[in-house]
Amino acid sequence: MEHFVVSARKYRPQTFKDVVGQQAITNTLLNAIENNHLAQALLFTGPRGVGKTTCARILAKMINSDGNESENEDFAFNIFELDAASNNSVDDIRNLTDQVRIPPQVGKYKVYIIDEVHMLSQAAFNAFLKTLEEPPKHCIFILATTEKHKIIPTILSRCQIFDFKRITVKDAKDYLKYIAHEQGVEAEDDALHIIAQKADGAMRDALSIFDRVVSFSGKNLTRQAVTENLNVLDYETYFTSTDLILENNIPELLLQFNVTLSKGFDGHHYIAGLASHFRDLLVCKNEQTIELLEVGEQTKATYLEQSQKTSHTFLLKGIELANDCDLKYKTSKNQRLLVELCLMQLASITFDGEKKNSKRYIIPPSYFKDKGITPIAVVKPEISIDSSENIEETTTQSETIEKIEAPTENDVLITEPKITLKRDTKRTSGLSLSSIKAKKEHQIKQMDVVLNEEDLPKDDFTEEQLIKTWNDYTKLLQDKGSYNLASILSIDTPKLAENTIRVTYPNQTNKVEVERHQYELLGFIRKALNNFDISLEIDVNEELEKQYAYSTKEKYERLKEKNPNIELLKKTFGLDL
Repeated sequence: MEHFVVSARKYRPQTFKDVVGQQAITNTLLNAIENNHLAQALLFTGPRGVGKTTCARILAKMINSDGNESENEDFAFNIFELDAASNNSVDDIRNLTDQVRIPPQVGKYKVYIIDEVHMLSQAAFNAFLKTLEEPPKHCIFILATTEKHKIIPTILSRCQIFDFKRITVKDAKDYLKYIAHEQGVEAEDDALHIIAQKADGAMRDALSIFDRVVSFSGKNLTRQAVTENLNVLDYETYFTSTDLILENNIPELLLQFNVTLSKGFDGHHYIAGLASHFRDLLVCKNEQTIELLEVGEQTKATYLEQSQKTSHTFLLKGIELANDCDLKYKTSKNQRLLVELCLMQLASITFDGEKKNSKRYIIPPSYFKDKGITPIAVVKPEISIDSSENIEETTTQSETIEKIEAPTENDVLITEPKITLKRDTKRTSGLSLSSIKAKKEHQIKQMDVVLNEEDLPKDDFTEEQLIKTWNDYTKLLQDKGSYNLASILSIDTPKLAENTIRVTYPNQTNKVEVERHQYELLGFIRKALNNFDISLEIDVNEELEKQYAYSTKEKYERLKEKNPNIELLKKTFGLDL
């Protein structure tokens, strides 16, 4: 059986043109070689699998090449690779510095490639400083590392630094397509795209995943085979979930989530992927941002189709809910319930249910629908607004929601009552006593909604009936525990002047307290006397203030006026107030 060579080694680039996704660095190195402007100490840094060691080997081979050697010449005598992870002591660096002094026997330069240079110890770095700063003319050092922050600044200052970037999904997919063609593998575009995404910017990882999937599925590489082998959620899962959400189909949505969990996927992975799916749909809503969608051509067409079914509002709300669930997932004690609640909320974004404006009708529209009755028109109320400036504004909705045609026996005309609103255009501060009064009066006037003023009862009544009703309301307040208001109402006996109730209180505080509750008071009296034309007038007479004793001393003085012997009683027994 022929020995198998992994694709990462078999298709390792031999020239700078073959390096994937690092055009800026390769062009810089090529120009430096052509112009004889190459530094003697180079540092290649970047993520794993992006071509650092490969570029170091290509560079070492090119600087020793003069065009006369064979293609297979690798200048092995002039290129020294040192793994700093296993050779990180001071003795290893001293041996290296001793070899540096010997000039090359073939070619112009001796190239030392030190991989994983951040693994050197502090003492080894210090031993390497002098040689790295002033190396012999025939020596070039190429350092490679994935963790530049672990290298001491004195080393970094002596090197020309090249930062390798992650391989983009598009570049990785194109290179995988080339590899698949070389190996005679028929691969779907979406399948290669998933592999490139899974590699997370590392070309070596992408080639390793490619070998694994080819071993699983053979010469025909499909998207289904890739998702099954890599255990990743397919795009189809999120397309189906979004369709169920748009249909407000909560039961099927929860069942699909259960199937996803039964396949071994994590709920966190699912909800995070759903948020990304909504983001991709939002990207498809604008032609200028479609290029931000990193998927295959077939999947892109599906995204564009589904994005037409969604709105910006839905997608923004969906991203917000899914992202919030993602943030709370790790701290939740019931993680499955958290995701299921999020899915139910997502499926309820576009759910209307019973119309929200049905509350304004005594009989909701659903009643007519169940009875087979079609409302032919909805006539808006006639509203008149009276202000203190005697400005009357009357608006009548003469237009109906739908054009009124000849009514049938199953049709009904829905009308709303005439509403009379009275307002006071005078504005007051929200912090003063007068503003509290004005606000309460405004509230009372706003609630003065009638169907027809002529239909209100206005029965005659006597002052005795008024006093009895007033006392009944006072007793009702006492039963409820409102002793303060009840005592204030008991201060004065109401007088009747036509349909106006007049009461007088000794101070402004009593007046404000009664005004705060005058709507309930008038409502009780009007209903009891069957007269809705009754009004209330409150006066303040500060002279009456002296007639009432509030403090202990005032009460004592009042008693002494009635019976002077109380003073004698106090002195005889040495009493105190």
